Amino acid sequence: MTPMTEVAGRRLALSNLDKVLYPDSGFTKGQLLHYYATTSEPLLAQLRDRPVSFLRYPDGPGGQRFFTKNVPPGTPEWVRTAEVPHSDGSQRQVVVQDLPSLIWAANLVTEFHTPQWRDGAHGRADRLVLDLDPGAPATVVECCEVALWLRERLAGDGLEAFVKTSGSKGLHLLASIRPTASDRVTAYAKRLAVAAERELPALVTHRMTRSLRPGKVFVDFSQNAAAKTTATPYTVRARPEPTVSAPLTWDEVAGCGTPEQLVVLAGEVAGRLERYGDLLAPLYEEGRAGELPS
Repeated sequence: MTPMTEVAGRRLALSNLDKVLYPDSGFTKGQLLHYYATTSEPLLAQLRDRPVSFLRYPDGPGGQRFFTKNVPPGTPEWVRTAEVPHSDGSQRQVVVQDLPSLIWAANLVTEFHTPQWRDGAHGRADRLVLDLDPGAPATVVECCEVALWLRERLAGDGLEAFVKTSGSKGLHLLASIRPTASDRVTAYAKRLAVAAERELPALVTHRMTRSLRPGKVFVDFSQNAAAKTTATPYTVRARPEPTVSAPLTWDEVAGCGTPEQLVVLAGEVAGRLERYGDLLAPLYEEGRAGELPS
């Protein structure tokens, strides 16, 4: 029988805590849940009011992985859900608002993915995202060069950029914006990607075509579309090691010389929070949201 645990007044069944999810490092499910519990404050700030899509990997990154938007069977009644429009009709999705909901979802062994809009404002983004994805032999080092160029370009348009690792190979740039139609945000992000390719033709492509990507950084603007989601800041990824989509300082980006420098593991996040605080907290500070140029 699965033992029950109380989390902030809610009773949860947390299963298989000794199960090794990441064999190379021995990282267990219990350690994963501990990570989410100790990182809950900044993570919940990113999840709040955003319907969640789950990439589930219950047997670890080497096992079966499946992406789901629907509310999982057995979801407790106290977990908030929201009706979300989709091209084939609306469906209910989980909205993680508090610590018990976070630990319940983490017990399913998931990556958290969220859109750029909030519940009740479908298709009106309050966040801009640019996904920098390197095509081998390019690495995150080349992504850093592109990120610095994009940061300056965004600043010229009155937008303050923040940066995080994707938790995989690349980087994500984020900027707080006043609520704006997602298609307009996507169009603006595409203009940035095209401008980056024009300015850095040997380094950047704005097109997804695989044959164009070796040795270049693909600036993916499409994740601003209302139907798309991006790995939530602070989520652990289903990679060979428990890497995190972790906020970075711009000094770290400017000083990156090897890909290993920007790999952040779950066990390192607490120290980074102690040293830097939540580097993405300004995204939600009143008065920080910018207006997209016409």
